[in-house]
Amino acid sequence: MQKTISGNAKIVRNINRSMILNIIRKHQPISRSEIARMTGLNKSTVSSIVTDLLQEELVFEQINPDKNVGRNPIDLSLKLGKSLIWAINIDSAVTGLAIADIDGSILGESNFEARTDNPKKFISRCIDELKKLCKQLKIEKLEGLGVSVAGIVDSKDLIVDFAPNLGWEDFNIGEEFLKYLPDLQIIAVGNDAKASALAELWFGAQGVDLSNFVFLSIGDGIGAGIVVEGKLLEGEFQAAGEVGHMILIERGEKCVCGNYGCWERYASDNATVKRYLLERNGTSKHTNNLAVNDILEMAKKGDELAKKVLNETGEFLGLGIATIVKAYDPHAIIIGGKITQAWDIIYPQILKEVEKRAFYGRNKNIIIIPTSLKVRPRLLGAATLAIKEIFDDYKITI
Repeated sequence: MQKTISGNAKIVRNINRSMILNIIRKHQPISRSEIARMTGLNKSTVSSIVTDLLQEELVFEQINPDKNVGRNPIDLSLKLGKSLIWAINIDSAVTGLAIADIDGSILGESNFEARTDNPKKFISRCIDELKKLCKQLKIEKLEGLGVSVAGIVDSKDLIVDFAPNLGWEDFNIGEEFLKYLPDLQIIAVGNDAKASALAELWFGAQGVDLSNFVFLSIGDGIGAGIVVEGKLLEGEFQAAGEVGHMILIERGEKCVCGNYGCWERYASDNATVKRYLLERNGTSKHTNNLAVNDILEMAKKGDELAKKVLNETGEFLGLGIATIVKAYDPHAIIIGGKITQAWDIIYPQILKEVEKRAFYGRNKNIIIIPTSLKVRPRLLGAATLAIKEIFDDYKITI
């Protein structure tokens, strides 16, 4: 729900506003003179925009005592506790909820299990759970809502185009939320893997250059958020990053998308569980509600079958990652999901396959690491979708 602006002076001012606000976010605490130096803007322009940000209560100022200077500088930082965000990560098994501040900190979170076959009824349940969370935290007003969904999402029109694991198609999720939250300033919706990549870009602490990287979200399915030169790649039809449905094994297992041999049929959490059940019981049917967490726990306790199955998952992940490396040539691959709890098992297998298949025999290194995010990436990603709107709250039309 961005504001469209027109007029050259207003365009320039809003671009400068966004630039200054993001510099404060990244380098806080920071003085006006430092902002002017970093942006190349004159001090009067910086001061005028900062005054607006102070009035909007997005930032605050405080004196920074410095005995080495005659006049103590006044530094700017983000003002917390004012512009709070609802966050929802919608998945086929468990839906996560949180309330976040604009620095990415989570004030509270919860989750619930509910069927998604009736999307309108499901959204009503989400609203009830969100309000319950607000009541628990004694929060009365929120600035926006961010929603991450496992599927192809039109972020511009807030429509879930296709989410096979949820059973949703052409669902106007933004319109449905607006029925319950008509006064909300911001509603942002996006694919969960792309949202995770955005969260890593904004709030990750890897010490790694994130100008060009791919975030792989491993869960019931597999998705990717692709960042090129610091920008999230959306694609012509919002479907960039649907790597879980690239064909890994020709004429392999049938996927929910209707094709055969998709990557997520072999490397997702569901695939890992099914492979374990098949080897242990001779059938892949979920007879005892076994989850990937159980397999991870068994592997930690030395279960050889669990370790063998996780090794195979690592190999399948490596096969797909090798293709991603050839397609996008990223600086880093960052992996999120429960499977990273078995990093000591899966990483050697991933690396082995990537080194063998990705570089055509040339000696190259690529950084492959688990996410640094302490909060679930897809949930923090949902919050980041809305937080980003606060920092870049305009679009330019020609």
